[in-house]
Amino acid sequence: MHNSALESFNSFKNVYLNKLSNKKFKLIDIGSLSVNSNIKNSLEDNMEYIGIDIVKGENVDVVLDDPYKFPFEDKSVDVVISISNFEHTEFFWLTYLEILRVLKDDGLFFLNAPSNSKYHRHETDNWRFYPDSSISLKKWGEYNNFEPQVLEHYTNLEKGRDIWNDYVSITVKNKKFSDKYPDRILNSKKNFTNGRKNSSNEIINFQEFPQDQDNWGWKLYYKLRKFIHKFS
Repeated sequence: MHNSALESFNSFKNVYLNKLSNKKFKLIDIGSLSVNSNIKNSLEDNMEYIGIDIVKGENVDVVLDDPYKFPFEDKSVDVVISISNFEHTEFFWLTYLEILRVLKDDGLFFLNAPSNSKYHRHETDNWRFYPDSSISLKKWGEYNNFEPQVLEHYTNLEKGRDIWNDYVSITVKNKKFSDKYPDRILNSKKNFTNGRKNSSNEIINFQEFPQDQDNWGWKLYYKLRKFIHKFS
C-alpha cells in the first residue's frame, strides 16, 4: 500500500469511522494481503477486522474460493474497504454488488483506486478510475435494486510525490441513512481535483485534464484541436 492510499484511509477513519466509536463493528478489507503496509494496525479496538483475498499470506484471514462471492450473510457488515484492489479486479462491478449485499443498510464502502500511472500487474492490471466512477457504480447498484448514495468522492492531487493520484469515494449502502454521516473529508481537504459531495452535480476544484494528461503537451494538443475545429 502506497503512502497516499494510507493517508486517504486515515482521513476516512477520522471523519467517518471515529463517529462509530461507541459500538463494536465489523470491517472487511478486500485485497488485504500486506504489501509494504496495511490498515489493520491503525484501527481502534472496537473495530473487528477481517482481511479477505484470493491468495494466502500475511494479513489474510479469509481466502476466497470465488473472488465475487463473500462468505458473509446479507446485511452483516458495517464497513467494507477496498484499497488498490479494483484496478486489478477483472469484473469489479460484480464485486461492488457483493459489497452492497453484505453491508448493513447504514454501512459504508470506502474505495481507493488509481486514476493514472504505470502498468503494474498483480496478476492483471485492468482499470483506472475517473471522476464519475462512483456515480456510475451507484447507478449500477440502483439497476440491481439497491439504493446506494455516494457521500463524497474526489481525485487526489499528489504532484511530485505520488504517481497514482488515487480516486477516492465513500458510499453509504442505503441513501436513507445519509444523514447519519454529516461530515465530509472535502470540508477540509486541499490537494484534490474534481470532487463532489452528496452526488451533487457541482464539481469542486474542477480540472479538465485528468492527472494522466496534466502536462503542457496534452494541453497544447487540445488547444490546437479546439482552434482547428473552430475554423473547420
